[in-house]
Amino acid sequence: MQAVLDEVGERLMNGDESLIRIPEVCEATGVNYGSVYHHFGSREGVIDAAYNMLFSQFAGEDIRILRTVSETSNSLGEYIANMSALTGTFSSGPERIRRRSIRVRIVAASLTRPQLRDLIGVTQQGVTEELTNLVQNGQDRGWLRSEISAHSISVVLQSLLVGRVIDDVSSTPIDPVEWESSVAVLLMCLLVKE
Repeated sequence: MQAVLDEVGERLMNGDESLIRIPEVCEATGVNYGSVYHHFGSREGVIDAAYNMLFSQFAGEDIRILRTVSETSNSLGEYIANMSALTGTFSSGPERIRRRSIRVRIVAASLTRPQLRDLIGVTQQGVTEELTNLVQNGQDRGWLRSEISAHSISVVLQSLLVGRVIDDVSSTPIDPVEWESSVAVLLMCLLVKE
C-alpha cells in the first residue's frame, strides 16, 4: 500500500485532490483496485492517509534539522549562529512555499474531515512534543529563556514556520531577505536570555 500512498502523495503535491482517481492510481502502481478499498475503506481514506504521510514527512524533516542544531551546538554562540542560518532554510524558496501551502491545505481539509483531523492530530502532537523537548534542552543548558514555557515556545516556532503562508499568497509578499532578518531578530528575542 506504500506505493499507493506515494502515488497519491505525489499527485497531491502537484494538484488538487478532486483530480485523484483511484483507478488511475491503481494502474500507475499495479495495485489491485479492490485491495486499495479493502485497506483504506474509501477514496477519501486513501487521500487522508496520503495527506497524513505528507504532513508527517514535512514535519519530521523540520524536526530532524532542528534536532541536529540542538545536539551539535556546544555553546550559546554556536546555537545562535546555527539557528540564524536556519531562518533562510525554513523561510524562503519555492519549495518551502510549496511545502507550507500543502501543510496548510492539509490542516484546512482536516477541519471538515474528522478522520483526517485525528490522523494529523497525533502527528502534530508528536511534533509539538519533540520540539518542546528540544527547547527544554536549550533551557536546561541555560541558553534559552525559561520564563516562557518550552511548550509555548514550540508552538510559536511552528507558527512562524508554517504561518508565513499568509504572506505567500499576498500580491506583494515581503522580500525574503527582509523576512529572514526579521525572523532572526524575533527568534533571538523569543529564545535567547539577555
